[in-house]
Amino acid sequence: MTKIYRSLRFTVVTAVAISCAWAVADAQRDQGVDYPSGYRSWQHVKTMIIQPGHPLEDPFGGIHHVYANAEAMSGLTNKEYVDGAVFVFDLLDYDNSEKLIVETKRKRLDVMQRDSKKFADTDGWGYTTFAGDSSTMRVQQDVVSACYGCHIGAKESGYVFSQYRP
Repeated sequence: MTKIYRSLRFTVVTAVAISCAWAVADAQRDQGVDYPSGYRSWQHVKTMIIQPGHPLEDPFGGIHHVYANAEAMSGLTNKEYVDGAVFVFDLLDYDNSEKLIVETKRKRLDVMQRDSKKFADTDGWGYTTFAGDSSTMRVQQDVVSACYGCHIGAKESGYVFSQYRP
């Protein structure tokens, strides 16, 4: 009986370990987008404020700024995005008082990175969300449904919602 118990225990522990390894691998694959150091020196594309009551308030309520690196800027003009194009959606909370809307703390930093091989399953774009002001802590989410599922609606413009206004 002891031998059977050990064998069964070994099988269960092995199965759990393999499942955890697969989950970690999936999470890493979903989060294979790097933190965009220096993004605030990139081209600012637009700013928008999503206020309470708007359908996108949860999770995008606040002030957001969109930044694009040089490769992404080129794509905004010709609608063809090359590998290396990166967009940043910098979402900040705000204070609205005395007829002033003022940025406060960062809520999240969404990054969209072009790599046609690495992100082939999502038409060449990878997505991730960094929590608050962190450059390492990521929001755990299913990027296929949370990000790509929405961006597929912008397929005609290369999966990019932003438009550049010169």
